[in-house]
Parts: sequence; C-alpha cells; structure tokens
Amino acid sequence: MEKLLKNAEKIKSLEIQGAANVALSAIQFLSDYAHEIEKECQCPDDWFIKLDEVKSILFKTRETEPTMRNGLDYIINKLKKKENQIKCGNILELISKYKEEYINMIENAREKIAEFGARRIPETPSENEFIVMTHCHSSFVDAILLKAKTQGKMFKVISTETRPRYQGRKSAKILTDAGIEVIHVVDSAMRWAVNYFEVDLILIGADSITSEGTVLNKIGSRLLALVAHEEHVPFYVASPLLKYNPQTSLGILEKIEMRSPIEIWDSPPEKIQILNPAFETISRRYIDGLISEAGIFASSHVPTYFAKFYPELFF
Repeated sequence: MEKLLKNAEKIKSLEIQGAANVALSAIQFLSDYAHEIEKECQCPDDWFIKLDEVKSILFKTRETEPTMRNGLDYIINKLKKKENQIKCGNILELISKYKEEYINMIENAREKIAEFGARRIPETPSENEFIVMTHCHSSFVDAILLKAKTQGKMFKVISTETRPRYQGRKSAKILTDAGIEVIHVVDSAMRWAVNYFEVDLILIGADSITSEGTVLNKIGSRLLALVAHEEHVPFYVASPLLKYNPQTSLGILEKIEMRSPIEIWDSPPEKIQILNPAFETISRRYIDGLISEAGIFASSHVPTYFAKFYPELFF
C-alpha cells in the first residue's frame, strides 16, 4: 500500500502530466498493486474489495480525469462481469489483459485522431502560410500536427506558455524537434496572436467532456474559443471518446480542479487570496467539431458514440 500511495502522489503532484499519461500510469499502478497483494486474496471477493480500494485512492488524486477513471472502471468492470468464472489464480492474467486492451484503445484512438485531424490542414498552402494555434499540451493535438508534417504539409504553429506550469513548452519542444516552426507567446497574448498572425485553425485538447457536449480543458481555453468565435476562426477539440465522463449523463457535474496557489506565487504578501483553477468549460456552441477516433462531429454527439464504441463503460 505504501508504494501505491507514493505512486498516487505522483499523479496528485503533477509529476505525471497529461490525461493519457495519467490514465496509463494509473492502470499500471493498479496492476502493480494487484501483484503485491496476490497472496492476501483467497477469493474473488477479497480481490474486488482491494481493487475498489485502489480505485478510490486513485480517483481522489485528480478531480478532472475521466480517462483515468474510465481506465480503472474498464479493468474492474470487466473482472466483475466474469466474477463467477474467474479463480484467484488467473485474476492477475486478466488484469494484465484488460490493461493492455485499454492501452491499445488509447493508442488506436490517437492514430485515428491524427489521421482525421491532419485532414483539416490543407495539402497545398495558400499565398499566406497556414497558421495553426494551440493552447497547453495535448498529445492528441501533437499527433495531428506531427501527422500533417509527415504528409509534407506546410504550416506554422502558435503555442501558448500555459501558465502557471508552462505545459505549452512541452508541445513547443516536441513540434520544434520534428521540424515544425513554432511561435511561442504568453497566454495573455492569445487574442493579439490570432489577429496579428491571421490564424487559420485553432486546435486544443480536452481533459473532460460532459453529456451536454461541454468540454473542460486548461484554463484559458474558453478565452481562446471566444476569440475564435469573434474572429471567425475554426475551433476544434481533439480528444478520444474516453475523455467523456458518463456520470454527467446521470446529473453529476464535472468538477473543476483547484490547484495549489504556490504554483502561482510561492511567497505572496499576507492577506492576498490566490486562486488557481486548473480548467474551465467551453460551451459546445463555440466548438466547430470534436476530432475523435469515431470521426469529426459536434461535441454534443459524444455520448452516442461513446456508448457505441465503449459499451463496457456506459451506464
């Protein structure tokens, strides 16, 4: 348990970042813990008590991580459906099998998203070079841009710093290393950059998607969506369906994670209240399309496709 708690802290402290990375780490932590407790569990009931305890610990590490929650639910729900067939001797094998299935689901989604999203970048550049803008770090947005690069498409990327933890630098480095020209700006220069560079397309990722098609992403994302709306710039969200939170269809609201004020100012003057919301909502009305493994469509259609692609996770 001590090792599990230390691993959980890696997620909580943001040592592990990115929704996909958090999800993959969490299911690995679940698998590792299952191997540790093998001798303690004499029957399936013992296993499910322990695994549900692990799930609860990992769920509490981050407020806005449906990809992680879906991954843990996927493994445990699949096990519970075979409760009458499994024996303690083969449960580790099944956990490993379902873990690999979920990893493949994420990787297959990434490949499809890259394929569909790259089509939004034109083959032949116009007189003016095609400009894509993004905010924060999204491995799925990166996958689209890297795919477009391998197809020989010509474009520049404007990325934001994404304060206070500067996640935008991660994407900037990945894209630059791949030979893509990147212009990096402070978050507060979003509107100026869209106007000055005459941005053609805005691509962001997502941390969560609700049953109404509302997207939650890094703070600043709604500001960029409003700028896109004002300037008539196509605004797309690249996200696997696994970032859908099925509990929102039952009336449960997705939470906005509030992070430590130390991230913003480690030694502020007394009496200053510092708030550090990690995410904000983007209404479906500002999203031209959601780029997923099922194709590109209105974000409000996510629950339908989620139920079709991942019935094991749908209520």
